[in-house]
Amino acid sequence: MSKFDGFADAGGKFFKALAKHNDREWFAAHKQEFEEGWNAPMKLLLGEVRDAIDRSFAHCDLGEPKVFRIFRDVRFSKDKSPYKTNIGGVIPLQRTGKSVTDVPMALYFQVGATETFAAAGHYMMGPESLARYRAAIDDNARGKELEKLLAKLDKKGFPARSYESVKRVPKGYEPDHPREDLIRRKGLVVMFPALPKGILTSSKLTKRLADGCKAAAPFVEWLVFATA
Repeated sequence: MSKFDGFADAGGKFFKALAKHNDREWFAAHKQEFEEGWNAPMKLLLGEVRDAIDRSFAHCDLGEPKVFRIFRDVRFSKDKSPYKTNIGGVIPLQRTGKSVTDVPMALYFQVGATETFAAAGHYMMGPESLARYRAAIDDNARGKELEKLLAKLDKKGFPARSYESVKRVPKGYEPDHPREDLIRRKGLVVMFPALPKGILTSSKLTKRLADGCKAAAPFVEWLVFATA
């Protein structure tokens, strides 16, 4: 396969089966199914989306797409299931010396047993990135610029989400800060509109994700310069 023509099926059946049989013996027997039906297509998909959106990020360089390993890190987890029940990949913005979790994303895309979604933004900010982000939110001009970007995206069906927020406005900022909701967040992404039924098995998925990335590009670039 040299071009993305779709995943193995439209409902993520492989991952639903893996959720029921999450052991090395079952996975070994179905590894080829995973590689050919999901892993290889994901690599092609992300590469094609990256090529399609490169010009939309006029002020930033896109990094190389990355497909995350299906193996779980169980060292510090009570759940010793060896495999994730999803496949996820990211198109990061280039940021030398940063981990992949502390870099703004042009796209994060996941297909799984229970959830399939796409998003863009900065999911988990490290301490330095978070401090810079909050300083940008505190700046009246830059903070209002972000509010406008988010409002525009929300109207298009791209709601803002965060993996975590603190309960109170952080020290150093006014308790009644005009953008207190944004300043309390420890990460910020926008979720793409839900995918049409059946599109996972179609080459049309490339354009659908690329269109979402292009819409979110001004927001992502704002985050890049805010947290750099």
